[in-house]
This record gives sequence, C-alpha cells and structure tokens, in this order.
Amino acid sequence: MHRVWNFSAGPATLPTEVLLQVQEELLDWHGAGCGVMEMSHRGKEFTGILEAAEADLRELLGIPAQYKVLFLQGGATQQFAQVPMNLLAGDQDRRSADYIVTGSWSKKAFKEAQRIGQVRQAASVEAKGQVADGFTRLPRADELDLDPQAAYLHLCTNETIHGVEVHDDAALAALLPAGVPLVADMSSHILSRPVDVSRYGLIYAGAQKNIGPSGVTLVIVREDLLGRAPAGIPTVMDYQVMADNGSMLNTPPTFAIYVAGLVFQWLKRQGGLAGMQAINREKAELVYAAIDASQGFYKNPVAADCRSCMNIPFTLAKPELDKPFLAEAQAAGLLGLKGHKSVGGMRASIYNAMPLDGVRALVHFMNDFAAKNA
Repeated sequence: MHRVWNFSAGPATLPTEVLLQVQEELLDWHGAGCGVMEMSHRGKEFTGILEAAEADLRELLGIPAQYKVLFLQGGATQQFAQVPMNLLAGDQDRRSADYIVTGSWSKKAFKEAQRIGQVRQAASVEAKGQVADGFTRLPRADELDLDPQAAYLHLCTNETIHGVEVHDDAALAALLPAGVPLVADMSSHILSRPVDVSRYGLIYAGAQKNIGPSGVTLVIVREDLLGRAPAGIPTVMDYQVMADNGSMLNTPPTFAIYVAGLVFQWLKRQGGLAGMQAINREKAELVYAAIDASQGFYKNPVAADCRSCMNIPFTLAKPELDKPFLAEAQAAGLLGLKGHKSVGGMRASIYNAMPLDGVRALVHFMNDFAAKNA
C-alpha cells in the first residue's frame, strides 16, 4: 500500500486509524452480518451509531443542552440558502440580515441570501487589500456597520481559499448588538480547536475537511431559533422539522455519519480539541516559518494575525516555477498543493488528520526547491 501526503482542501485526508477501522468493519459491523452502508437507518444498530456520534460531538465541543445537533445533507452551499430560509424569510418584523464578507465563501453566502430576503453587507475588505481580490485580512472593529435590529450576523470563520481565519471570536461576539444571533460557517476549521458554542446562534460545516467524508453537513442550532421558517419552504429545509425527526425525516447519509463518528472518537484519543489545537499550531508555524524565511521565494499575502492554521495559500516569486513545483511535489508524494483556480498559486491544507510528519515533509521539500531555484 502506498499512501501520499494529501494536502487537498477537501475532500481531505482522513486519519489512518479511522480508515483501517472502516476497512475492518466494512463487510460486517460488530457482528451485524452487514456493513453500515447496508443497514436500515431505522434499525437499532444505526440509531446507536447516530446517538454515539452526537454524544461524542457534544463532548468535544462542549455543546450546551439548549442546542440541537443536526446531521443534514447538501453541503455548506445548501446552508447558504437554508440559513436565511429559516432565520430571515419568515421574520414577521421584515428585518434584514448582516453579512461580513471575508473571502470567496462568505461572498457566495451573501449572494445566495440575497435570493431569499433582504441582506446587508456589514463589512468587506475586498477593495482594500493589496492583491487582486483583496481578501488578505479581517475587517477592523471600526469598519463594521452592524444593524442592531438584524435577524442575524453571518460570517465565515475560516476562508478556505484565501486562508483568513477568525482567531478571537470572543472579541467578535463582544461587538455583536444585543439580541442578534451570530451565524458561522466553520466548514474548514471546525474541531481544530476549542470553540465556545454559546457565543453562536447557529454553526454549520461541511464534513469533507475536518469531520469525515463528503455527504453529511453538520448544523448546531440554538433551540430558540427553531420554528421561524415560513410555512411555504420545503419541509426538508425546515430546521424544526429535521430536529423533531432526529435528522431522519428522510434517509440520512448513514455511511458519512458513521465515519464522522469514528473521527470524533479519534479526536478524543488525541486529547480532544485542546490537544488538536496545540498540534495544529505547531504544524502551521512550521509552514509559515518556511515561507517567511525564504527571502521572498515564497509569499503568503495574509496579515499575520489573520493567518489560517488550516489553509495556507502561498505564491512563488517566479510564476513560471509553479508547474515544476507541483510536478516535483507530486513525485515526492505531496499531493493537492495547487491553489484554488480563483486565486492561483499554491495552498497547503493541513487539517487535523494531516500528521506532523507530513508537514515536515512539505517544509523539507519547499526548502529544497527554493535552494535549487532561487
């Protein structure tokens, strides 16, 4: 068996321990005589898998009792519409929602919400940066234009493409007008560090980066935000209905939920989210140090205090070296380093499941390539 170091932004690498357990249980899960993909989602076996996954997730994140955990489908992109469908479209006060735009994904969320109801751009640094699309930092407090009557404030706490991360959500929550729920897309850094869930009204995340395989979408929503959807939206899009049915109004993505549950157990064995945070910081510091010490051969455009610990975009001083860099990286067993097509360059996604040894291999390659081509 040959395993590469997979730096893809998603679907991303999974813990080897988890994959080996999946392999062992694929044909016969715990003596059931069949695998999880084959068993009824209404049976006691899968019901137990789902309940255990939720319990482990609640323990990892310290999710308060007054929050519902939903295992949905459609990815974070569906949540761009589902959030305003539930929290804005049925608002009897005809309020608008605020959006902080910090990169491609929050920009897409803002655009999609405009199809559902009235929304405002509460802040954006797109036109204020030093690169073509400008998403190189977070907006300052004095750049926020927050509506005290907003139905909610939405932001993406880690922009996968641009590598911009919110590190101090306590400071952000302190700026929030009283009574305005904070809604966060945490797709690409959820479970990478401890989070105070109580600061948020709703958190959503696609699974295929830090949770498990694609196919399941996690939604954590405070109970007082349920039941706000207008009667006209599709039943399957109503958070209240999905919560009332334990995420099983229809057949859920059973296999993806099962693997996610194994990842939650793996995270607990790593020391929980505090343990993962320490490892993730060490990995990120290694890559950023290699970039910053390269004397301009590599560059990361993001402001130092906004740099992501999960997604690290960088460019080479000579664009003509991009193709040789990727070809030699692949030959060295380093895959998934090509940057997103909208920004170009390179990107190393170093999610929870990327071992420290993989990051060391990347840094060694980067240093060697720079020495040969400077």
